[in-house]
Amino acid sequence: MLRPAALLDSVRHGDRRQRGRLLAAGTAAVVLLVTGVGWHSVATIVSSIDRISNLGLGGADDGSTDILLVGVDSRTDAHGNPLSDADRIRLHAGDDVSTNTDTIILLRVPGDGRSATALSIPRDTYVDIPGVGMGKINSAYGTTKEAARKQLVEQGISEAEAERRSTLAGRQALIKTVGQLTGVTVDHYAEIGMLGFALLTDAVGGIPVCLNAAVDEPMSGADFPAGPQRLNGAQALSFVRQRHELPRGDLDRIVRQQVFMAALVHQMISAQLLTSPTRLQHLSDALGRTVVLDDGWNVLSFARELHDLSGGQVKFETIPVTDINYMTDAGQSVVRVDPDAVRAYVSATTGRTAGGLDPASVSADVYNAGGVPGLAGQVAEVLAGHGYRTGTVDNWIGGPVPGSRVLAANRDDPKAQAVAKALGGLPVIADPGAGQGAVRVVLTGDYSGPGLPAATPVASSGSEPSAVPAPAPPPLDAGQNGPKCVN
Repeated sequence: MLRPAALLDSVRHGDRRQRGRLLAAGTAAVVLLVTGVGWHSVATIVSSIDRISNLGLGGADDGSTDILLVGVDSRTDAHGNPLSDADRIRLHAGDDVSTNTDTIILLRVPGDGRSATALSIPRDTYVDIPGVGMGKINSAYGTTKEAARKQLVEQGISEAEAERRSTLAGRQALIKTVGQLTGVTVDHYAEIGMLGFALLTDAVGGIPVCLNAAVDEPMSGADFPAGPQRLNGAQALSFVRQRHELPRGDLDRIVRQQVFMAALVHQMISAQLLTSPTRLQHLSDALGRTVVLDDGWNVLSFARELHDLSGGQVKFETIPVTDINYMTDAGQSVVRVDPDAVRAYVSATTGRTAGGLDPASVSADVYNAGGVPGLAGQVAEVLAGHGYRTGTVDNWIGGPVPGSRVLAANRDDPKAQAVAKALGGLPVIADPGAGQGAVRVVLTGDYSGPGLPAATPVASSGSEPSAVPAPAPPPLDAGQNGPKCVN
């Protein structure tokens, strides 16, 4: 069984672009379990959670248990009951009745005992939604749900039954969309709404955060002084939802979500929570009112398996994107991705690559040929996180390089191809001077793949927007000594 300290030291929030604010919430019972709380207490908490069936889950073995964790921007609870007027005001929920999934995380737990990976999918990722067409991935749930609801009502189905059936259709559409994008079969599903986020925060006694500067932004309700402070549920929701008036917009919101998740995990495994029947009851009430799990997921059995992970590690990463400011023909700002690069990247999290190549058999040198400080080291960490071995990590002294690339004796070398895909689809260039089997990654200023240090994005303009690299927030650790100050 994992000790709390071991779990804390292992949870690093490493890669870039989007971090889900609700991962810890969606796995709350699991976190409590592996930190030593009694089986009876955990079973009681788990039994309070609402269950759903017929989601179309599982059916394929791709080397891991794949869990889709979803944060829903919904004005109802887990049972479809509308939020009270008081709750809507407290949570700054507004009158919007749409159902967007602004947090989408694919948690991959490999069957070979290696560390798990939490893959964030940017909410504006432009994808093909089954039955709808191209659109932002966060609209798959809500668009499908509303279309199904209208059709059912027109057929004479009651509003309550139409709501239930259409919600199921929305969840199924999101699961299919994520599966189609990533190339994996989702095995389990966990969902939480805005109210649940606030209730969970209150249940653990609030969340400590730290801000670099004071903020007062009415759209999200964020009104905080600079410096360290503890936020209650409604305040924490505003903290992670704010994107306006931040220096880097959504990117700064991502960093806030990382900070919140680290703090929530820390709070949930604290002795104060584990020894307080009142707090455990509040946690059970929060989960029962706002969390939904698929009915085929034996959470207790899954939790027993978690201690097989090496050190209980969970890595936080994000699918590769090609442009975070892409403009569609209809004038919609979206995040553009290369589906092939995404599937190759996701596949690498289980230690599998195309052709069955073992990443541990690949050693890559990484060189920085551009002006981005620390780029080679951070990209080397990304490769190491996927199981690849790294050799020399240094500045490039081989002369001018026209663009980021992977060098190998043969451009069809499977090892070079695997490394290139893991870094977002870099070109593989034949290098006659490279030894057989040698792989060299050379990075220039055009690099936009995983591991890119934080930077301010530049907005695209014109009919053909330029690709804008999506920066990486700094790594976080749930066991850090005090909250990290952020924008």
